[in-house]
Amino acid sequence: MRLPDFEAWAMFAAVVEHRSFTDAAKALSVSKATVSKAVTRLEEHLDTSLFNRTSRRLALTESGKRLADHAQRILVEGQAAEEAARDETVALSGVVRLGAPMTFGLLRIAPLIAQFTKDHPLVDVDLHLSDAKIDIVDMGLDATIRIADMPDSSLRARRLADVTMHTIASPAYLDARGRPQHPSDLGSHDCFCYSNIPTPDVWRFSGPGQQNVVVQVRSRITVNSGEAMLPALKLGVGIARLPDFIVGNALAAGEVEEILVDWRPPPFGLHLVTPPSRLRPARVDALLDFLIRHHGC
Repeated sequence: MRLPDFEAWAMFAAVVEHRSFTDAAKALSVSKATVSKAVTRLEEHLDTSLFNRTSRRLALTESGKRLADHAQRILVEGQAAEEAARDETVALSGVVRLGAPMTFGLLRIAPLIAQFTKDHPLVDVDLHLSDAKIDIVDMGLDATIRIADMPDSSLRARRLADVTMHTIASPAYLDARGRPQHPSDLGSHDCFCYSNIPTPDVWRFSGPGQQNVVVQVRSRITVNSGEAMLPALKLGVGIARLPDFIVGNALAAGEVEEILVDWRPPPFGLHLVTPPSRLRPARVDALLDFLIRHHGC
């Protein structure tokens, strides 16, 4: 039985991650020629091209795209196995790559990262903040925080909490336009819609007696960041639906008012999402355990 060429698979994964033979070689502390020979060796063994190479561009072939995830898992599991074999007294070290939604990441995750890195001075954290849906395997992330309904996938998702949504407007807007008493009243109002969901202008509510109502609203402002709605919301331009971590302070200060309190938008789940492999470096497990203990909503 011929053993897999683990070194070649790992170097292929590094080239995919860094999108460059030169940068992959630097990251692995080897020569560019070594990386190039390893990838060529793997291509010959597999009898397929993994990259389309030009003088200006490096792109995965269809075969390369199909095999990149396997290569990444081989590399990650090898690294995790080596770390698991080390003496437990060795201090945690290395880089953890973490993703999070923009506003939740700024308000809730960034302070935790600050404390974690203070407690573990040899661990570096590469924090990627974005409200867009991202491919954590393609981006080489160790984990990401997602606020969404999670579809079935090969990713591993742990639901940490529900994120409460509020339907709100400024008192000035409500005094001028009236206070909706039922979700169907929203059809005559100006609303703000969040574009990072499939149907931004379709709002769902659950109410008394387990009633479910779906309404289509008029979007006065459509934006891919909930926090970006706050200025117009406070100025009385319209009605928004926002999570507690964005609008909680404005509600407490009386700058906005919650409406339709008997009709709640369905809560979103706060999830910790990781790649399929159960094997992770100790530094990643340490950060994830820290986030699980302290995340807060």
